Amino acid sequence: MKITLSVLKADIGSIGGHITPSKKVLERVEDYISTEGSGALLDYHVAHTGDDIAFLLSHKLGKDSEKIHQLAWDAFKEGTQVAEEQGLYGAGQDLLKDAFSGNVKGMGPAVAEIEFEERPSEPFLFFMADKTEPGAYNLPLYLAFTDPMNTPGLILSPSLGKGFKFRILDVEHTEADKIIELEAPEDLYDIAALLRDNGRFVVDSIYSVNSGEQTVACSTTRLNKIAGKYVGKDDPVALVRVQKNFPATGEVLAPYKIGHFVAGFMRGSHHGPLMPISQEDTISYFDGPPIVSALAFSVSDGKLTEPVDVFDNPFWDDIRKKVSRKAQDIREQGFSGPAMLGYEELEYGGITKRMKKLEDEFVIED
Repeated sequence: MKITLSVLKADIGSIGGHITPSKKVLERVEDYISTEGSGALLDYHVAHTGDDIAFLLSHKLGKDSEKIHQLAWDAFKEGTQVAEEQGLYGAGQDLLKDAFSGNVKGMGPAVAEIEFEERPSEPFLFFMADKTEPGAYNLPLYLAFTDPMNTPGLILSPSLGKGFKFRILDVEHTEADKIIELEAPEDLYDIAALLRDNGRFVVDSIYSVNSGEQTVACSTTRLNKIAGKYVGKDDPVALVRVQKNFPATGEVLAPYKIGHFVAGFMRGSHHGPLMPISQEDTISYFDGPPIVSALAFSVSDGKLTEPVDVFDNPFWDDIRKKVSRKAQDIREQGFSGPAMLGYEELEYGGITKRMKKLEDEFVIED
């Protein structure tokens, strides 16, 4: 059976600052999805990480379905109303437009969608990140789909050994999607040259060279490019189909042991290590650190199993300790050098006016 998995995510309000959505908001959006989506959806799951709420929707309406996007948009609006009533911080923060226009892309919420013919066994991973940008997935996906040191299936499995096609988006080009398609291993160094720049080039999707099937879908929304000012970090989501002709679940998860440095953290203006967390963890230190959670599902005839919280395992406790130490180390550097983002990212914040004032006070001496 051919189905579509759609993930739509937004920050619509949080308790005590940028920490977590309230139970009432979560209950309201889930009730809305359950009631209003009954005719269009095969199944759904409402999740959250940090202060973001994400809808995982299973249906047969294909990518970019107006009905599905409208459902999610209206659910976010319903949740925003509750957030406003409760006085939550940043109520409706990621809803950057006033009226729905057929598709939530370009309206604030992050979107990742993947359409496929179900295999006899169809496992997949659902990633949610907070306090960071879409490029946070660049390194883990590069390692999982190109590096046999991380993914031995690339040399052990004939189908995986034929490689994967990466669709990479230039997020600086805002007039329309600017995409390049490159294949690993043939274009490995070109892929690396692009994905090293997490702020500009991001993975949009990945396909099996052997079968042509899509295995990865990532959100690529850059909120500051939409709003023209800083309104919060992008907090990306991703879907990854795993096993058989794709990397195994463990191979996709393994790169998160690094705790690699990504943009985000406090006011979205710093670098910090990405911490893999369980679903019950919240934001705390310096509005961070940048976090990622992951749920594993299987799906059959569009029906989802219960989720498995894959980072809720004793192994990741030690990784979290390592990431905590890395976060403390870079925060001790304060605003200096690489601890804070470069000016090209900070130009959307208040520092722009300060720098303009200082520029006008400079004098050129003979």
